[in-house]
Amino acid sequence: MSDSLPKAVTVLGDAQPAVWSAYQALGKACAESGPLDGRTRRLVKLALAIGGGAEGAVHSHVRQGLEEALSPDEIRHVALLAIPTLGFAKAMAARTWIDDILAMKES
Repeated sequence: MSDSLPKAVTVLGDAQPAVWSAYQALGKACAESGPLDGRTRRLVKLALAIGGGAEGAVHSHVRQGLEEALSPDEIRHVALLAIPTLGFAKAMAARTWIDDILAMKES
């Protein structure tokens, strides 16, 4: 298991390797089943995490987005796009989650 994964994921993967393997295979199959490129998929997944209010997933997609060469401005733009759909408060909460990771990477 990767050291960059959250502890809960590592624990699950170590305890249930077949479940973790199946989960990874499902993610790969979903990613490869359509025409979206990797950058677009990452931004969509970030938006879904924001819409779902999933702080840990937002953190994860920001980290992965940075590794995949998304710029901080592109990532922050997703939170701005959430304002009219999710509301100002939820979008700003997502912005703080995004900034949690960006601040760590910028320091």
